[in-house]
Amino acid sequence: MNAFWLELLLRLRLVKLAPLRVLKADMSPTGRLYAKVIKADGTVKNIGLVSTKLVTTAGVNWTAGLFSGANTATAKYHQSGTGTTAPAVGDTALQTAITGVATGSLSSASNVVTTVGTISYTAAYAVTEWGLFTTSAGSGTATLIDHATFAAINVVNGDSIQFTFTLTFPTGG
Repeated sequence: MNAFWLELLLRLRLVKLAPLRVLKADMSPTGRLYAKVIKADGTVKNIGLVSTKLVTTAGVNWTAGLFSGANTATAKYHQSGTGTTAPAVGDTALQTAITGVATGSLSSASNVVTTVGTISYTAAYAVTEWGLFTTSAGSGTATLIDHATFAAINVVNGDSIQFTFTLTFPTGG
């Protein structure tokens, strides 16, 4: 499904749920993951929106720890994998991580935090999962903030994927 339709479905889902969410005082953060493949020959294929899944429980707890000063690391470390199991809030690692963690940029504007990381590959993979971590140690060691699975993005030696993750915190209410 292309990015336009995924974004439209997300917006319709959020509009439909908005009155119920307000009544229940449920103002959950929303993570969106976008991908762009950069081939070894320099050609670029913009995949667009690939996931609008969840922020993990560990990610929420880590974010809460920022307010108390218990956490000082930044969540800007991107790792990919080949796992296909649907993400769950209790996830703490990728299902099948590929070696290598990209240090992403980090910025914020109003109520949206954005990190962009580019992962380079030295072998062929069908990349189907991604995670955002709090350190460059990556899966299994660092705190997993967000976890997403998506349709396979095929890469070969010399290719890279630029992942852009946005986390929107609802305002008001």
